[in-house]
Amino acid sequence: MLTDINPKLPMRDKKTTRDFYCGQLGFNIFGNADYDGYLMLEKDQVQIHFFEFRDIDPKENYGQVYIRTNNIDELYQSLLAKNTKIHPNGKLEVKPWGQKEFSLLDPDNNLLTFGQHHQ
Repeated sequence: MLTDINPKLPMRDKKTTRDFYCGQLGFNIFGNADYDGYLMLEKDQVQIHFFEFRDIDPKENYGQVYIRTNNIDELYQSLLAKNTKIHPNGKLEVKPWGQKEFSLLDPDNNLLTFGQHHQ
């Protein structure tokens, strides 16, 4: 039985990635070991792992993660309060498929889409 999934995304700089996810998105470091070229972060029940890819061109990075939430309005407002840049085409809205979503890009151009079922 499958019980969980932890996406792995590329990062150019571990400190920059850690600062963005922890400072802007409220993630915490997962685990008590600091692995060279690898970073594990968590928030609530979600973990995202990152592997070092120093030479990745952010304009050619198509890493994407879809994260479900149960309080999208509060999450969106908390990010706006921290001046987190929302994707220009990713403002909070109800999509035709019935999800309320918004998106943002991390420092390496990984697309994070947050969604909640809209009733």
